[in-house]
Amino acid sequence: MSTESTTTITEQPREKLSKKAITADHPTWCPGCGDFAVLASFYKVLEKRNLDHEKIVTLAGIGCSSRFPYFVNGHGAHFIHGRAVPLASGISLARPDLHVFLFGGDGDGF
Repeated sequence: MSTESTTTITEQPREKLSKKAITADHPTWCPGCGDFAVLASFYKVLEKRNLDHEKIVTLAGIGCSSRFPYFVNGHGAHFIHGRAVPLASGISLARPDLHVFLFGGDGDGF
């Protein structure tokens, strides 16, 4: 005679997202670079929205802005000029459950 047991998994309450939890590396931009302010603002947005860092995708083109994916604890990549926009669109269409953020400079926008 066999007995079957079932295990119920209870969902644990998720901790509030903090800057420390989403910071992956320290920025290496030149002193006074505006990207520091953009990154700090991005961290504030993520904290305020309290997103799962597993659901964050950070994409960037080439140049100083391409460093953003390295500073965020989540999925990320950087591409040659102008190619990050189509990739971000594709990820958003294929995986609507993910939060896709795209950073680019002047070369990515033209």
